[in-house]
Amino acid sequence: MSENQPVDSSESRVSSEQTPWSVANFTNTLKDWITRLGNVWVEGQISQISPKKDVFFGELRDLVADKGFSIHSRRPDVLAAVSELSAGDRVVALVHPDFWERSGKTSMDVLAIRKVGLGELLERIERLRQQLIKEGLTLAERKLPLPFLPNLIGLITGANSDAEKDVLENSKLRWPEVRFKVQHCPVQGDKAGPEIIKAIELLDADPEVDVIILARGGGSFQDLLVFSDEKVVRAVANCKTPIVSAIGHENDRPLTDEVCDLRVSTPTDAAKRVVPDVLEERKKISQALERIGLRVTAFVQNQIELILGIRSRPILANPFTLVDDRALQVSQLRQSVLGQISNTLEKHQLQVSGLRGQVRALSPKLTLDRGYAVVRDLEGHVLTKPKQAKSGQKINITLAGGDLGATAD
Repeated sequence: MSENQPVDSSESRVSSEQTPWSVANFTNTLKDWITRLGNVWVEGQISQISPKKDVFFGELRDLVADKGFSIHSRRPDVLAAVSELSAGDRVVALVHPDFWERSGKTSMDVLAIRKVGLGELLERIERLRQQLIKEGLTLAERKLPLPFLPNLIGLITGANSDAEKDVLENSKLRWPEVRFKVQHCPVQGDKAGPEIIKAIELLDADPEVDVIILARGGGSFQDLLVFSDEKVVRAVANCKTPIVSAIGHENDRPLTDEVCDLRVSTPTDAAKRVVPDVLEERKKISQALERIGLRVTAFVQNQIELILGIRSRPILANPFTLVDDRALQVSQLRQSVLGQISNTLEKHQLQVSGLRGQVRALSPKLTLDRGYAVVRDLEGHVLTKPKQAKSGQKINITLAGGDLGATAD
């Protein structure tokens, strides 16, 4: 390296190619830095343990990630606690970093250690369950429906497991043409969580996969802890593809059962719920075709009877009946109208004759016919008195046969 921080020793200076640190100075400085970390509580799984009379050595692995470190202790209380532990146990330990200057290796000195009990694990799982419920990840309305006939089924399970065989065999018995995309991964242990998450993300990203089955054939509470891991549970909840949880455990349901789109009791049940039975579907199709045929036959028969009933009606037996009836009505109406017109004309003729008689009775001509005359002056004024005419005045006399000129005397 070309440059480092100065050390807290007599050789405190910047290291360089010309002024390098000694190995002892470097290891002393590294030990000092590591020691400054102090005591830390950590949780993990014991993967190796070698207890002896006055000391023990082992390895503590992360519960999810593929990471770990060596541990050791000479404390009597720690040795007593370690004697009751075995590989695979989940523990909480108070450790202090310890750097071995002679070999340059790092180990953790265990100051206290205890096994994580079943009650504590259940309490953690229950707290996470309540958190998932609070976030709404367990609501029924957010669960995706399964497709009727998946194009491609994703299967996440252990390699060569009974769960895999149950799903594949029962699915092909129900629908021989069914297709699977299988992702093998550990389904228990410290490496299972990341592998399961990776498999879910891989299948969820495949557009051909219509549904995913997460299958395992049951197991102990410890074996199923990975399916209550928060990262795995949230990966299942965030999956955009419908996912079926077939862990196969009834008593202690893992949290994946709470957030998945469908929870089934066994891998065999998963095959029955995801893949339809071809024989049953053919039977349903036959029954549906039979019902359709009966309904079509009944409909056609009803229409035939309706047509026969219409054809038997008088109007269709003799189509001109309607025209004849209407023609008779028109003739009757015509005769009625003509009769009313004739009566009206006769009535008015009588009225005209009466008025004509009245006019004639009042006419001056009838008076003239009886020998009377009308006398007018030359200006046409009627003279009714003798004194209206002067002697020698010219007058006109209207008789029944015509007018006569005269002179008044």
